[in-house]
Amino acid sequence: MKYFNNLKTVMATSALAMATLFTACNDDFLETTPLDKISSSATWSDGTLAEAFVFSVYSYLGYGGFEEQMLAVYTDEAMFTHAGRNINTFNEGSETPSNLAWTSGTYEWGTMYSAIRQANVALQSIPEATFEDQALKDQLMGEAHFLRAYYYQQLARFYGGVPLIDSPYTLEDDLAIARNTYEETINFIIADLDKAANLLNGKNMAAGRANRLAALALKSRVLTYAASDLHESSKAPAGFGTSLHAYSGGQQARWTAAQQAAKAVLDLTTGYKTDLSAPVSHSDGIANAISIAMGGKSAVADAGAGSELIFQRTLSSDYKPEDNWPLGGTHFGVNNGPNGYHNWSGNPPIQQLVDDYELMDGSSFDWNNATHKADPYANRDPRMYATVLYDGSKWKPRPSDVVSIDPNDEIQTGYYADGSGGFINGVDTRESPIENWNGSRTHYNTRKFIDPDPSIVENLTSHQLIPWPFIRYAEVVLNYVEASIELGQEGEAQAWLNKIRFRVGMPAVTDSGEALKARYRNERRVELAFEEHRYHDARRWIIAPETLGRGVQVVNVTATLKSGKAPLVPYRHDKAVYDYAYEVQNNTEVETRTWKDKMYYRPISRDEMNKNDLLVQNPGY
Repeated sequence: MKYFNNLKTVMATSALAMATLFTACNDDFLETTPLDKISSSATWSDGTLAEAFVFSVYSYLGYGGFEEQMLAVYTDEAMFTHAGRNINTFNEGSETPSNLAWTSGTYEWGTMYSAIRQANVALQSIPEATFEDQALKDQLMGEAHFLRAYYYQQLARFYGGVPLIDSPYTLEDDLAIARNTYEETINFIIADLDKAANLLNGKNMAAGRANRLAALALKSRVLTYAASDLHESSKAPAGFGTSLHAYSGGQQARWTAAQQAAKAVLDLTTGYKTDLSAPVSHSDGIANAISIAMGGKSAVADAGAGSELIFQRTLSSDYKPEDNWPLGGTHFGVNNGPNGYHNWSGNPPIQQLVDDYELMDGSSFDWNNATHKADPYANRDPRMYATVLYDGSKWKPRPSDVVSIDPNDEIQTGYYADGSGGFINGVDTRESPIENWNGSRTHYNTRKFIDPDPSIVENLTSHQLIPWPFIRYAEVVLNYVEASIELGQEGEAQAWLNKIRFRVGMPAVTDSGEALKARYRNERRVELAFEEHRYHDARRWIIAPETLGRGVQVVNVTATLKSGKAPLVPYRHDKAVYDYAYEVQNNTEVETRTWKDKMYYRPISRDEMNKNDLLVQNPGY
């Protein structure tokens, strides 16, 4: 594993290879102490340097989900616009240990073990550190336990049971180690989180750093996953019922533990506008959904009243790597905004996601309903408007070289009659005169996480860096709802589900039985869209074949002139002048999606398998 492969390099330099020492030049040519590193003894004799080391453990979080390619493109949320990124290797089921599909560093095997090694160094060194601030020692130990747990849960989510390493290996150690069972892996993570919650209790932590709530909330996630059908041996797909991936019985007890873990968080804090007794207006619902995507209020320590974010990736002078943070928070808009704004349309929503946003009365959208089909973006769940840019959406002012084509600041992803028998290509299509190679293939673009401030031209700069929500309040509420449903407590599930719905203007849920479960699953889908949950949810519910593997649908929008009307020049969206038609089509331009059961877990690379003879590969590879 990369953990072991890098061991000699790590040991030969210092325990703090990531920390730079700013010091004056030393003229003594016999000086053998490296001037660009801080020694291990110095690191653990100084509280500030010890804290800097723990910041280096945070650095493996990267930019969270703010990467050019999002995990959403491995789901029925989005497709990746640009071919050649090795995404189709997963979506077409052709991934092998020697031909890995695109893998983010936020869960890649070797990267996570490098992170775990850094956490282990901290956990071994801090108790023996010679600086005297015991409160700081406890805090740093708590953060290190949390981070080790976070990285292990990333591995468990993607690979199942993994080798558990709780100390930094030395050159004398046997570097071959077998995978632990899934149950052992989960128990190890929970033990770390319990320690973190205890050590961080009462600590006033800055936004972006682990606190007690973050530890308890991550515990809620881990136990919710562990209780799910994918990890119950009697329900798991063939080949996945072994101890590397599943428990043998006791699912109801695991759901009880998951419910209790979620409730422990809910008893300590409240979320963003989750105290409402009735739905807000449609316009307020849109505003609230946008505010939540922008981060709501930042959670601080355990108080967090009214906070949505529990653990986030945010800007900090010490939370490395910060120099390139714009590639995440700010450049997310460039990566995903429409090409008519000189953006790249990278991870556009697919039609199946758009279809799953309910109408305002709580009913489902249906293309077979003539009224729905004639005006598909009318009267929908406010979260759709906060998440998706569709043809005719109002958006920000155009760049100076595009404003003559669209002075009305509207998304143009359709094709509009020109009055002479032809059609004008919308400025945000792949046939646009503006950077057509960046046009969305689905005729949608992602709005969520893009700052709507009209002064931010082309999404290139931002007055507010958008935090990535590793864990937010809504996820914990939904974990609690899911456990309550599984335990037959439908009234409790409805009451908490409505807290999430009321703040965005959606009506109360009154379903029961399987209808309640379906409603909950759809609620989780639209509430947490583009937040890296759908990939895991579809797998743990064992609904991946009919969701992740169902192909890509897009919409083709055309506008013909009404009788007696002349085309608008320049074009603008106007139902009094044009008749709009919406045709749903299958898209296989860059990939033909399928599902093979081996895709429930990712393969361990051939290189990692070759380094460790005791590793067992995941089924199907």
